[in-house]
Amino acid sequence: MDEHSIHDSLLLRPEDVSDYAKKSPAWASLVKSILRSLMWGIFVAWVTIIFIYPCDFYTKLNTKFLLSIERTLFGITGAVFLLYSGPIIVIAILAILYLIIRGDEELQEKKTSKSPRYRLWTFPIIVDGPISVITASELIGISLFSAYVVWASSVYLLKNFHIVLSYQLAFKEASIKMLELMGLRFGAIGMFCMSFLFIPISRGSVLLRLIDIPFEHATRYHVWLGHLTMLIFTLHGLLYIVGWALDGRLLEEILQWKNIGIANLAGVISLLAGLLMWVTSLHPVRRQYFELFFYTHQLYVIFVVFFALHVGDFVFSISAGGIFLFMLDRFLRFCQSRKTVNILSASSLPCGTIELVLSKPSHLKYNALSFIFLQIRELSWLQWHPFSVSSSPLEGKHHMTILLKVLGEWTDKLKGNVSNILDYKHDVKQSQPRLSLTASVEGPYGHESQYHLSYENLILIAGGIGISPFLAILSDILHRIRDGIPCMSRNILVIWAVKSSDEFPILQTLNIQSICPNHSDMLNLDIQTYVTQQSEPNLENGKMNNCVYSPIFFTPSKQGISSLVGTGHMVWSGAYVVVSIVGFIATVALLDEYYINPFSIQCWWYKGLLFVACMVASVIVFGGGVVGLWHVWDVKNSKREAKKYDGQKHANSMITDSRVLEEETVGDSMGSLNNIHYGRRPDFKGIFKSVSDSWGCVDIGVIVCGPPSLSSSVAKECRSHSFSRKQNHPILHFHSHSFDL
Repeated sequence: MDEHSIHDSLLLRPEDVSDYAKKSPAWASLVKSILRSLMWGIFVAWVTIIFIYPCDFYTKLNTKFLLSIERTLFGITGAVFLLYSGPIIVIAILAILYLIIRGDEELQEKKTSKSPRYRLWTFPIIVDGPISVITASELIGISLFSAYVVWASSVYLLKNFHIVLSYQLAFKEASIKMLELMGLRFGAIGMFCMSFLFIPISRGSVLLRLIDIPFEHATRYHVWLGHLTMLIFTLHGLLYIVGWALDGRLLEEILQWKNIGIANLAGVISLLAGLLMWVTSLHPVRRQYFELFFYTHQLYVIFVVFFALHVGDFVFSISAGGIFLFMLDRFLRFCQSRKTVNILSASSLPCGTIELVLSKPSHLKYNALSFIFLQIRELSWLQWHPFSVSSSPLEGKHHMTILLKVLGEWTDKLKGNVSNILDYKHDVKQSQPRLSLTASVEGPYGHESQYHLSYENLILIAGGIGISPFLAILSDILHRIRDGIPCMSRNILVIWAVKSSDEFPILQTLNIQSICPNHSDMLNLDIQTYVTQQSEPNLENGKMNNCVYSPIFFTPSKQGISSLVGTGHMVWSGAYVVVSIVGFIATVALLDEYYINPFSIQCWWYKGLLFVACMVASVIVFGGGVVGLWHVWDVKNSKREAKKYDGQKHANSMITDSRVLEEETVGDSMGSLNNIHYGRRPDFKGIFKSVSDSWGCVDIGVIVCGPPSLSSSVAKECRSHSFSRKQNHPILHFHSHSFDL
């Protein structure tokens, strides 16, 4: 292959420069550097405060600070919020400014190293552990949290020994006192863990966008933090229960609800709700009884509210920052999901996979590794299921495609509904039967940057329906090559493991030949399919089964996916966050000025309830006002698009034509690219060795989408390759795109 032809084909056309090669001016780069430094400085200071919190010298400084501003408008609650929740709120505001200034810079515009190098976030360290694959950067994070818990527990234990010994109590009384003090200390540790607990679960969080961690990865961190937090809170409760039982006042203490001080009964209710969530979230229960896990997890509302009643407003404000950002995300998701979305077409593949084409506005942006949460109201009003997007954002401005494999009760019901509509179409001989599926969508979510475009060499490893996001990647790269948009990819190896050849039609949903007929001159693409439970081909003699599309309904594209999403328009979503924060501060100030201070409200649990009410009210009233204006802007934008987008029938026919494949063309195109191996599994050690010998000393992005066992196997070989790597061999960068709730 001629290197010059590759280079020339990836050059921008003059008309594309304004859209795809916007370079930041000098002032923007300077401002971004300042913002990055500020955010890092605030974060390091915040973490430092958390680490030194148990120390005596900090306790004295903290007490002096709180007493000095006790009589101000916000009082101790405001001071505690400023110290422990304020940093994460300020970082969120700075992140909004940073993302707005950064704009839509393409990842491939960033300078890349001439020689390959290791990266902490793509280097797998633990591959066979109980919590799946852990990279070096994740291990550092786990180590920091573990170090904090051990450090804080040790410091508190020593302090408690000194306190108990100073009382000169009998052994039983000393033991009870020690248990209660350690219970109190574990409660403090748990509150700081809870400060981080809700941040990863905010799907469109500006913080996740800032550090470019997609929600499917952040969910793992929420799970880990959830286990740690509930373990600590369980110890907190058990130590108190044992101490009270030894002292003979267990029932009295459990039922106690003080006005001044800790409300024990509220804490018991909060802990019970947390334990129910924790038990049903354990992997065996979650896997076998997902609906039980899903519905029980809605008890987080009870958990948070009664936690605030338990500790009061000023203690609750330690963890309030992360909870408030989660509330902002949850309300925005609620607003987006109220809108119904048109299903432009539904197709049933011979292998049982369903393809849905959803309507979307052209200004709703996503990338090739995005996913959405889908609800079909005819199936359930409560269940939401995540699906990877299988179409490139360059494939069409007004539609988005997803593939659904029938793997459970919900998808089986969907297949039944689609089949019923198809039967109706054939019976009445109508080309456009009435739509009987109503969809709602949350998202799209995913990586902020399109990291797959930063690699010249890619290995895409999929298991079964895990090929879906890779179809989007291939489509995206082919469209970029065809349209002259910057794209570094030159060598792509696709490894696809399936149980039987019945799965082949999934691959045929991507019409490579029609997207970029001359792709072989610009891209070295190789597809290796492994059929693990079939020793020989079917009667077709190894030839891929032709894909037969059966579009069963089409509807006007007036109702697209709502753009009210945290990963959408940065200015609007930023305004929503900032106005809500300002509204929260104003609401608390008004409450203090005209109610709490004048009437000398001292009841801890009541003030905790008012604090939570202020958080909710600021999100709904102030944030809701911005969302309303955002919705009006979205509607006007959609109407403007509709005028430019002449004729809905013509639009639908274009979509239909693009999705209904010509069997012979597709079969020939995919057949020439696909090498099929029957009766065996991929030998990743041999595959990586072959690639190392042929591709040389380069960076290779290895992206895996499939079951946890597949991710672990690939990560193990990536790690082994890294440890035994020769100087002239490539560095493999491991990425997992699996979503495992």
